[in-house]
Order: sequence, then C-alpha cells, then structure tokens
Amino acid sequence: MADIVAIVGRPNVGKSTLFNRLVEKKQAIMDDKSGVTRDRHYGYSEWNGKHFTVIDTGGYVKDSDDIFEKEICVQVEVAIREASVIFFMVDAREGITDQDKEFANVIRKANKPVYVVVNKADSSTLIHASGEFYSLGFDLVFPVSSVSGSGTGEILDDLTAHYIAEDSGESAGDLPGIAIIGKPNVGKSSLLNALLGEERSIVTEIAGTTRDSINTRYNLFGKDFMLVDTAGVRKRAKVKEDIEFYSVMRSIKALQDSDVVLVMVDATQGFESQDMNLITLAHRYKKGIVTLVNKWDLVQKDTKTADTLKKEINEKLGPLDFIPILFISVLQKQRIFQAVEKAMEVYENLHRRIPTSELNDVMLGVIKDYPPPAIKGKYIKIKYITQLPTRTPTIAFFCNLPQYINTSYQRYLENKLRENFSLAGAPVKLIFRTK
Repeated sequence: MADIVAIVGRPNVGKSTLFNRLVEKKQAIMDDKSGVTRDRHYGYSEWNGKHFTVIDTGGYVKDSDDIFEKEICVQVEVAIREASVIFFMVDAREGITDQDKEFANVIRKANKPVYVVVNKADSSTLIHASGEFYSLGFDLVFPVSSVSGSGTGEILDDLTAHYIAEDSGESAGDLPGIAIIGKPNVGKSSLLNALLGEERSIVTEIAGTTRDSINTRYNLFGKDFMLVDTAGVRKRAKVKEDIEFYSVMRSIKALQDSDVVLVMVDATQGFESQDMNLITLAHRYKKGIVTLVNKWDLVQKDTKTADTLKKEINEKLGPLDFIPILFISVLQKQRIFQAVEKAMEVYENLHRRIPTSELNDVMLGVIKDYPPPAIKGKYIKIKYITQLPTRTPTIAFFCNLPQYINTSYQRYLENKLRENFSLAGAPVKLIFRTK
C-alpha cells in the first residue's frame, strides 16, 4: 500500500508549517496555487531511509455557510480516506476546542493510525500540558513545535518504525507495474481503454488495495505487466475542484505502487507546471518515466512542430531531460503501442546491470578525455568504477578526492553514462568514494 501521511486539523494550527518542515521547504510540491479553495500541497519526505508522501490540507470547519470552507471539508475527508496515516494537528496554546472534538469524531471513523500532533508546544509548561489531548481518544500524542522543529524527530521515528513500509522497489506481484498518471482530462482513461479494448478475453482484473482501484493485467503482443489504473475518478462531489483533488491523490498512490510512470500531457495545453511536478515526484521516488504528449491530432503542425515542442519540454525538464517523449493520439490510436514498448524498455533500463569491465573500459576513457577540474591546486584522479547492487542504477566512482567532484562534472559523467549505456527514462545515482 502506498504510504501517504495527511496533515489535517482546524484552521490556523500550523499544518503548512509542519508540511514545509517535513518536505524540507517545498520539496516536490505538486500543486501550490493561491486561494483557500486550492490551498493544498503534496510533497516527498524521507526519514530513516524510508520515504513517503505528505499532504497538507486546508482547515476543517464543519457546517460552515462559506462555500470555500465546505469545499475544503470535502477535500479533507478525501485525504483522510486515501491516506495510510493521519497527523491530527491541534494547538497547545489554545487547548482542546469544540472544533477539535467534532473533528476527532470524523477522524475516528476512518479507523486508521492517528497521531495527535500538539503544535506550538514550545515551552516545558505547554509540553506537560499537552497530556490533556489524550482525552480526544487517540493513543499517540506528540508535542511538537513546527517552527523550531522540536519534537518532529520523535514523531517521525515512531512513524517510520511502525507505519511506513520498506521500499521493496517492486509493484504488486512479480510483474512490472506501469502507472498512467496526469492531470484530469488528459486522456488517461481513454489510453487504458484503447490498450485493453482489443482482446478482453486474455485480460484479468485484480482488485487493488484502495477502494475503486483496479489493477489490470496486460499480456498482449508478448508483453506482460500490470497497468495501475488512475483513470477512475469518483465524481461524488459537484465541485470540479474536489474531482481534481481526488484524481491527484489517486495518481500519487498509483505512482508509488508502480515501477514505470507514463505521465500524460495535453498537447493542446502544452507542458504545464503540474506536469512538471508529477515528473519531479516520480523521479524522487526513483521511478522510470515516459512522457506521453496526447491529443497530438488536435494540434496544427508542420514537420518541425514535434521537435520544437520536445526541445521546449526538455528545457523545462533541465537535468531530467533523459526522459523519453512520445507524441500520441489515443483517439486515433497513434503510437499508443509504441508507448507500451517504450515503457517496457524503460523498465529494463531501470533494472539494468552493467558489467564492471564495460563500465571501466568506457568511462575511464571518457574521464581521460575530460578529467575533473583541479580544485585549489589538487588534482582529482578517478581510478575505478562499479555499479552497486541497488534497486535502481547506482554507479560508484572511486577516487582520491571525492569531496571535490563538483555538480557540473557529475552531470557530465551522468550524460556520458546515458550516451554509452541504455538508461533512457531511468533514474541514475552517482556516488563518489575514496579509493
């Protein structure tokens, strides 16, 4: 099950401050738009070698006449349903309020692990007084100060010890897991249906761990993998914002449970910040990635249009420009099976093992042609290279002064690795150690 921690509570208790601390100041934020109706953030957090997604929600105000507050309540309830752990934040200075008591009843119905995070406990008096929050009926009560960070280490130690699973790097079962994610209305559902619509007799549907989620086995044309379905957005609310919120949450869970992520982009809208944020989060979770620019049939184009757009996307991707980009039309079934081929290629790259002899033959020659720049008159000599036995490609470079390898040279080495070995779409980590 995907590990998602939702930070919830009434307004102005410090949820966003804690969120920023957990994700180290807006790390991998997926949606950050002004205004209370869109006041929600998604981020990546790591502690004790385990990683998880953190969701910041708006303040919960039940039975409000304010249309915005009603919408926030719906989004908070969605977050509670979809999260694996709940951080229920309260205010140590104000003590237990009637709103806290009412909201505790809402949370209790979810029947999930709940941490009562007593924020603003920035004095010994308030820390001792936080014991009153046990009366809310939850066993895990932690006094913290989101501003200073006091107490956050203790709560994260407990969280990762008991509720955050080790990342095995495998999707459900032994088959590769491929997730289709993207903004609403980019064609996720249509792509899924187009891929599975030919010969349903050899397709089996397997119920997922989350409500409404169906993981579908695809075994056509010599390919065999699980499609992690993010297409089923439950339109239980009338407000469009709620539908989008649910869609993004489902995409996060599918992303975490997959090996390779197909990020769908709407060609008529261009490559937007939300597309970039989804790719960034997938990369942080060390997933293989393919970008699919859908609705290509609706774009007026000439022979240079695809190259121009690909260049624009790569410029926005920056260091992530190793991700394959395909221009498809689900409606016209243009290149959709090439997308499957590319996804499986990226899966192979994700698990590629490069023989040490090949690594040294190629990369030592590359390094000889362009050696690391000297720092403070000291020359850096890289003597040996090997791939470590990790889930995703991790290459270790042994040298005399690893601390002096700068970022630009690391980028150069990564580019050369990708030029000489099949690593398209796969994250690559470089490690520099003393020989």
